[in-house]
Amino acid sequence: MKTVVFLFHPDYQTSRVNRALVAGLSPDIAVRNLYQLYPDFQIDVATEQQMMKTADRVVFQFPLFWYGAPALLQQWEAQVLTYGWAYGSQGTALHGKELLIAVSPGADNYGRSGFVKYTVHELLRPFQATSRLIGMKYVTPFVTQGAASLSDPALQEQVVKYNTYLHRATLPVLGDFA
Repeated sequence: MKTVVFLFHPDYQTSRVNRALVAGLSPDIAVRNLYQLYPDFQIDVATEQQMMKTADRVVFQFPLFWYGAPALLQQWEAQVLTYGWAYGSQGTALHGKELLIAVSPGADNYGRSGFVKYTVHELLRPFQATSRLIGMKYVTPFVTQGAASLSDPALQEQVVKYNTYLHRATLPVLGDFA
């Protein structure tokens, strides 16, 4: 299974968690640092579509900012996941592929009893809806919660879990209301 990680971190060089997660991936997993590739937000749509087409498992990795995705990821989706290619009656290029969200919220206060009152999975619902629209299998997200205060041993444990998770032959697919 070919896995491609599309990394969206606007300040990757200072990111402790996302840099560690990427550094811990084995060489058979391709990583595309989109902020490095497109610092001017001028996305090469044909290249990005080709990268998605060649992957069996697509991973969007990013820090959760203000309960959502970084700006480049939002623009990337709007430009790359086009009608007639990713969705619509002729848009079947991604059908059957897996979409995995690997997200790192800085805080650890998500959930009904936490300050936020929403789970991370609930905040990722737009990605689940997008996955449904474009015919991809939305697999259980990989969440590194509390990234801002994660201890070094806990981070190392998460790095190993991430690489192991991405190498699983099958990942659990979430239903429409999971």
